[in-house]
Amino acid sequence: MRKQIAGVAALAGVALLVTGCTGNAAEAPKQDAMPTTEQIKALFADWNAALATGDAQKVADRYAPNAVLLPTVSNKVRSNRAEIVDYFEHFLQNKPSGTILDSHVAVLDADDAIDAGTYRFALTRDGKPTTVDARYTFVYEKIDGRWLIVNHHSSAMPEKA
Repeated sequence: MRKQIAGVAALAGVALLVTGCTGNAAEAPKQDAMPTTEQIKALFADWNAALATGDAQKVADRYAPNAVLLPTVSNKVRSNRAEIVDYFEHFLQNKPSGTILDSHVAVLDADDAIDAGTYRFALTRDGKPTTVDARYTFVYEKIDGRWLIVNHHSSAMPEKA
């Protein structure tokens, strides 16, 4: 019986060597492909399309449940969905539409990326069209197969170019 157990153990060891499997899932390489810079840049277009709906809930759907928003036109840090929805309910009244002016993407790994740069918002305030240039940082994380914003910082440019 001992010889049979030893033989089975030896065969299992050979199988592990041949397949390269250690049995430790934590050591297994990730199967997800690295996103491209273009794929990360396209996430802004998705977010901007959500703005165009005028629905604060749809915009908030682009954010992770524990996301933090440091918004352009509010001094209050928004750190949960209800606060993010509240911000966008007010911001969307200005009918915003964003355009990226300068983008710098860093793909950190298959599930994390940062897009930082400058953008311009076309807005309607008091019935008059206006624009606001701002700096931005979007930190994205792939959660359950979806790219979501986990941190978004936006601040108006301190001086006109």
